[in-house]
Amino acid sequence: MTPAATPAELLHAFARTRARLDGGEVTYWWTGDVHSWAPGEPYRRLFGFEGLNVARLVADEESGGYQLLSREAAFYLDPVTREIMETWQDKPVVHVWNDPANQKWRPFPVPVTELGDQICFSLEIPLAYPSPLPVEEYPDHSADDTYRALELFQFFAPATALTTDAASVPATMSWTRMSPWLPWMEQGARPGGLTFHCRGRKLDSYAQVPERTRAYIADHHPEFAHAPEKWSEPNETSWTYFRRLFPPHRGGALSAGPERRP
Repeated sequence: MTPAATPAELLHAFARTRARLDGGEVTYWWTGDVHSWAPGEPYRRLFGFEGLNVARLVADEESGGYQLLSREAAFYLDPVTREIMETWQDKPVVHVWNDPANQKWRPFPVPVTELGDQICFSLEIPLAYPSPLPVEEYPDHSADDTYRALELFQFFAPATALTTDAASVPATMSWTRMSPWLPWMEQGARPGGLTFHCRGRKLDSYAQVPERTRAYIADHHPEFAHAPEKWSEPNETSWTYFRRLFPPHRGGALSAGPERRP
């Protein structure tokens, strides 16, 4: 990449790093940990975290950019054994099943840093929007009527690979997120929140996802082994998925049991 690269050229390079230009599926896998912070308390490593995103890229003729069609699954792990957790402090764990997790990309000046033989694409995404879990309806699961988080992505690709015409280039990635407590943790209005710290890579195929994780997906939501075929909206998040599982009743009480997704 050069400092004079246009937004369209930068997006083209980023698209080959994040996905592939020939419409084929791309699986990113990551692993890491989730740490808690709260005023007056020490930082704690609460969970391990492992996930994957399976995506395909479609050209968007209208914008001159792309549509990224993806599903994303991620799992909270015991911080010592790294096994997938089903309960935490006697509460059921709600894992991440985001379907879809789509994006629309228009040409924009993607931040790029040259690091010797690597190129780093960095994305800093502050989020603030009305929470799907208003405090009045979810007093035990939400501390604010506005969902606020900070998502920090870095994608690293070999500089020489980006000089080729390859539809896809090898890549590694890092991801950090600062977010509120998770709804299923039932922390209510307690001050503080979570920091996710993960790293991962673009796999050659979905078959390279760890067998334990592939088996868990096959047993629960096998559709997450593949990217969506077409655009749909709105996106699913941990907060909208929790609301789908536990819709509020009048008076703010939650339903007695989870509703399955259609």
